[in-house]
Amino acid sequence: MTDAAKPDRSTSRADTAGVRLGSLDLEAYLRDPARKQEFVTPMFDVIAPRYDAFTRLFSFGMDAGWKRAAIAAAVRGQAGPCEVLDLASGTGDLAVGIARALPAARITAIDASPRMVEEATLRLAARDVDVAARVQVRVGDMTALDLADGSMDLVTAGYGVRNVPDAALAFREMRRVLRPGGRLVLLDFYRPELSLWRALLLAYLQTAGNIVGWWWHRDPVVYGYIARSIDHFVSWQQCSAMLEAHGFRVERVTRYLGGGVARHEATAVAPPAVRASDSAPSR
Repeated sequence: MTDAAKPDRSTSRADTAGVRLGSLDLEAYLRDPARKQEFVTPMFDVIAPRYDAFTRLFSFGMDAGWKRAAIAAAVRGQAGPCEVLDLASGTGDLAVGIARALPAARITAIDASPRMVEEATLRLAARDVDVAARVQVRVGDMTALDLADGSMDLVTAGYGVRNVPDAALAFREMRRVLRPGGRLVLLDFYRPELSLWRALLLAYLQTAGNIVGWWWHRDPVVYGYIARSIDHFVSWQQCSAMLEAHGFRVERVTRYLGGGVARHEATAVAPPAVRASDSAPSR
């Protein structure tokens, strides 16, 4: 995510540096947008080295298929040189996949976690020279991007918006940096609206996350966080409405796991009026 007008995270990260995350009051961090990033960035720093193995294990291998479909959706209709922004890039799965599919594209890959950026940089170094040369990876804040208005042809984000303190601000920034007619592809977990399915899905994610978090890190919350963050997030339907309110036309929504995971494909249209009260609902 990025730097211009970027909130100073040095104090926030110091608050949790060296602290066992399970000893913190996660609900307090999730309820308070001003504090959420204080928990999220150190958590991703902890899990970065095993992040890819975890996503495969946790999703029973479905994550790879969801990402392949997101890459295919992102590159559909793109031809010739283009500028691509991959937010919450993690270890670079979407960024690298897009670079391979679009040989003339330049990709800026941004993540809030320095450790995730390190992992992505190491993975890029092991890939072919052409891909590595066209993917720039750096630390940044998706709610305060240091990119010019209308400078991007395509923006992608995988499992990222749920983790920012203010989803509405992230959508506003995505729309700002996209040229009119530019495309947005989001892949994320969402809060299912059907109460019974929501309870079952979150129970699985909570239990499995806690087990793997304890097994790998002796700290259940580092993966148990996922279920609790979803419960504080929005449904895929609410996400569609937020995108429409922030200058996008939603073209397609592909749902997985009964709406617990979804891919949004949208086009940037007229910029929205700036409103201070349109943040994502908190739970």
